[in-house]
Amino acid sequence: GRRAELHKMAAAGAEAAAEEEKQLPEGEPESGGDSDDEGDSDSSGDGEDEEKENEAEIQRLEEQLSINAFDYNCHLDLIKLLRQEGELVKLRRARQKMSELFPLTEEIWLDWLKDEIKVASESSEREKVYELFERAVKDYICPEIWLEYAQYSIGGIGQEGGIERVRSIFERALTAVGLHVTKGTALWEAYREFENAILETAQPAPGSIPSPEQQQVLCSQLEKIHALFRRQLGIPLLDMEASYAEYEEWSEEPIPETTIKNYKKALQQLEKCKPYEEALLGAETPKLAEYQAYIDFEMKAGDPARIQLIYERALAENCLVPDLWARYNQYLDRQLKVKELVLSAHDRAVRNCPWTVGLWIRYLLAMERHRVEHSSISEMFEKALNAGFIQATDYVEIWQAYLDYLRRRVDFTQDSSKELEELRSAFARAVEYLKQEVEERFSESGDPSCTIMQNWARVEARLCNNMQKARELWDNIMTKGNAKYANMWLEYYNLERAHGDTQHCRKALHRAVQCTSDYPEHVCEVLLTLERIEGTLEDWDAAVQKTENRLARVNEQRAKAAEKEAALAKQEEERAEQRKQARAEKKASKKAKKTRVGDKRKADEDDEGEWGQEEELPSKRHRGEGDGVLPEEDMEVETGLFGRSEKPDGPAIPKEKASTSRKDIPKVFHDSSKDKVTVFVSNLAYTMAEPEAKLRELFGSCGEVVEIRAVFNNKGTFRGYCYVQFREEEAARQALALDRTAVEGRPMFVSPCVDKNKNPDFKVFRYSTTLEKHKLFISGLPFSCTKEELEEVCKAHGNVKDIRLVTNRAGKPKGLAYVEYENEAQASQAVLKMDGLTVKDHVIKVMISNPPLRKLPDRPEPGRASLSLAPRQIYGARGKGRTQLSMMPRALQRQSNPVAKAENGMVQNSPATSSDPPAEPKKMSNADFAKMLLKK
Repeated sequence: GRRAELHKMAAAGAEAAAEEEKQLPEGEPESGGDSDDEGDSDSSGDGEDEEKENEAEIQRLEEQLSINAFDYNCHLDLIKLLRQEGELVKLRRARQKMSELFPLTEEIWLDWLKDEIKVASESSEREKVYELFERAVKDYICPEIWLEYAQYSIGGIGQEGGIERVRSIFERALTAVGLHVTKGTALWEAYREFENAILETAQPAPGSIPSPEQQQVLCSQLEKIHALFRRQLGIPLLDMEASYAEYEEWSEEPIPETTIKNYKKALQQLEKCKPYEEALLGAETPKLAEYQAYIDFEMKAGDPARIQLIYERALAENCLVPDLWARYNQYLDRQLKVKELVLSAHDRAVRNCPWTVGLWIRYLLAMERHRVEHSSISEMFEKALNAGFIQATDYVEIWQAYLDYLRRRVDFTQDSSKELEELRSAFARAVEYLKQEVEERFSESGDPSCTIMQNWARVEARLCNNMQKARELWDNIMTKGNAKYANMWLEYYNLERAHGDTQHCRKALHRAVQCTSDYPEHVCEVLLTLERIEGTLEDWDAAVQKTENRLARVNEQRAKAAEKEAALAKQEEERAEQRKQARAEKKASKKAKKTRVGDKRKADEDDEGEWGQEEELPSKRHRGEGDGVLPEEDMEVETGLFGRSEKPDGPAIPKEKASTSRKDIPKVFHDSSKDKVTVFVSNLAYTMAEPEAKLRELFGSCGEVVEIRAVFNNKGTFRGYCYVQFREEEAARQALALDRTAVEGRPMFVSPCVDKNKNPDFKVFRYSTTLEKHKLFISGLPFSCTKEELEEVCKAHGNVKDIRLVTNRAGKPKGLAYVEYENEAQASQAVLKMDGLTVKDHVIKVMISNPPLRKLPDRPEPGRASLSLAPRQIYGARGKGRTQLSMMPRALQRQSNPVAKAENGMVQNSPATSSDPPAEPKKMSNADFAKMLLKK
C-alpha cells in the first residue's frame, strides 16, 4: 500500500511535468487568435504559406544530407524544422541518423529526451526512453542529463524493482558527476530527497505502534540518508557548508567525529580547487588553458576519480581538440586500465575527431590490449579508412598499425595458417590502396620510400624464411624510383646479408654502384669491404674495376658541371658589362638629343614608347636621366627624388620644364641607418593624384611621418611605389599592419626597408608557405563573395581568427581564400563539413593549407619582365642537384654586386653593335628581347 501511495505521488509529479512540457512553443500566442474573422483568414493563409515553405526546406535539407551526410549544420537545421512542424517520426529518424555520425551536445539530447518523454505512456515506450538516456550519458559528461534521467526513473518506481532501479541510476550518476565541484551538489540533494520520500512512506500511521519489521525498515532507511550525508560531506563541493548545516538540523544524533574530520578535510581541498573553478567561471569558451591547469593540479594530487572527472569536463567543452583526447586516453591506458572505461573513451575520441589518425591507432591498440574480438578490430579499421584523413601519410600510418596487429596474431612456427594468409592479403591490399585510393585523392601515395613493402619483405625474410618473395618485393620497390638512393640499396643489402646469401649481396652492390646517384662513394666502399672479407681475387679485381670506372665517371660529371657553372658565371659577367656599356651609350645619346628642342620632344616620345609596358612591370627600374630610385629589392641606395622636394602649396612647374627641374635636384643617397624607421610601399595606382598627401593621411594613424618619397619617372609619372619614413621605430612596425590595405581599388603592399645584400634570406612575403593545420585553403569561390559572407559560412564550425581573400595586383578577386581558425581541431572539422559546399551556385573545395613548393620558371615569357640569365637544370655530382643560379624574375632576385642592366631597347652584345652610332639605337619589343635572350 505504501509503495502504491509513493507510485501515485511520483506519477502525479510525472504527469505535471508532462503537462508543463506540452506548453505552446515560444512565440506562439496562447489565445485562439483575433476575434475578427478576416484576421483569422489572413492568419490561416500566412500559416499555410509558411508550412509550404517549411516542407520545401525540409525536402532540400534531406537531399543535401543524401549528398553529404557529414554536414553537421544541415542536420541541426533539419531537426529544428521537423520539431517545429511536429513531424515526430521523421524527427526521430533525423536525430537517430545524426547520433550515429556525431556525438550530440547536451542541448540536443535534452530536447530529444523531452520529446520522447511526452509520448511515452506505456511500459514498452518507457523502456525505449531508458535506452535513449543510456546513450545520452555516454557522449559527454552532463550532470543535467543524469539528473533528468534519475528524475524520470522515479516515475517507474511502481513497477517491479522500480526503487532499486532508481537507486542504481542515482549511484551511477554520483560515480560519473558526483565529484563535480559546482554541479555535483544538485545530484546529492535529489538523491537524498528521493530517500526522504521513501522514508515518509515507511512511517507508520499516526497513533499506531510500528511492528518490528516496520521498525527495521525505518532504521534501514534512516541509515541510507545518514550515509548519503556523510558521503557528500567528505567531497569538496560548492556550498558544502549549507549541506553540513542541513545535516546538523536533520540528524537527531550528534555528527560523528569521523564525518566532521572528513568534512574539514574536504573544505581544505575545496579551497585549493576554488582558484581553478573561479578561473573557469571567468574564462571564455573553450577555456582550454584553464582546464589544462586544473588537470595538472589534479594529476599532482593523484586521485583517479577526480582526474577522470576533470578530463571529462574539459572534453565536454573542447571535444574537437585531438591532443586533449590523446592525453586522456593515454592516462586511462596506463593508469586505470578498466576495459569498459578505456574503450568507451577511445570510441568517443574517434567520433569527435575522426580526422586524427593518432586517435584511431591508439583505439586499435587498446582494443587489441583488451582482447577484443578480431572481427570488431577489423570493422573499426575499416571505419578508420573512411574517416577522411587530411594527409596521405595518415593512411600509411593507419595501414601500418593494422598490419602490425595482424602480424602479432600470426604463429610463425607453422608453415602456413589462416592468420598468415590474412596478413599477406592485407599487405597486398595496403599497397594497392595507397596506389589507387590515396594517390587519386592526394596525387601522392604518402609512402615514397615504400615502407609498407619494406616491412612486408622483412616479414617474409625473417619470419617466413621466404627470401625469394622478399627479393621480388625489393625489386618492385626499386622500380618505383628508389634505385638512385644509396640508403635503399644498403637496406636491401643488409636484409640479404642477414637472411640471403653472398652471391645476391654481391649482385645487389654491383647494381647499387651502377645506379646510385646521391652517395656513390658509400656503396663503392661497402662493395670493396664485402670483397675484402669474402671475395676471391677475381671478385676483388671486378669490384675495384667497377668502382674505379664509376667514380671516374662521377668525377668527370662533377668537373663538367663545375666548368659549366663557371662558364655561365662568366657569361653573366660579360652580359652585365654589356648592359653597363649600353646604358652609358644611351645616356650619351640622350644628352646629344637634348641640345635641340625638337630632339628633346622626340626623345620624350621614344621614352614613352620604350616604357609603354610600365603598368605591367611595376617593379621594373626606369633608366631615364636623373632616375636613380631603386625598387624595394635595391633599397640600400636611393638616388634622385624626382621633383617632390618643393612644398605642395608652391607654384606648379610647367610640364615641359618638369624633367629639367628634377634634373637640377641633387641626388639623395638613402641612409641605411634609417631602415628601421622606414617602410617601402608598392603596388599603388599609377594614376594616383598627389600620392604624398594620400599616403600621409593613410599612415598618419601609425605615428609621426617625417618624409614620404614618392618615385616618379623622368616624365613626372608616378611609378606606383614610395618610401615612408617615420619618427619612431614603433610607428614603422605599426605601418606594416597596413599591408594589403585596399587603396583606390588595389592592394597596397607595405614591407620593411631591408638591405638584402646584408640579409639575403629576408622574405618580404609575410604568409607561411608551409603546412598550417589550423588554416584552410578554399578554392572555387564566386568572385562576388565578400569577406563577411565567407566568414558567415565559416564561423559555424569554429572561431575564425582571420580571413584573407586572394586578389591579383590590381585588387581583383581570384576565387581563393585562406581562413585561419583558432586551432587545428576546428580547422579539421571545417574541412569535413565545408568541402563540396555550394556558395552562390559555386561548389567550393576546402583543404588544410599546405602550399606546394614554388617552381621557378625555366625560361622567360614574351611580354613579361626579363629574367636573369641562369642555367637550366644541371645534374651535379650528387644527382639531381641545382646550381645556385636560378631562373628568377629580376624583381625577386638580389645580386650581391648590383650592376647596370641593359634597356630592352638597347642591345649591345657584340663589338659591331657597340660601334653603331649612339643616336640611332635599334628599338626592340619585349617579345623580341626575350627571343634574343633565349637564343643566347
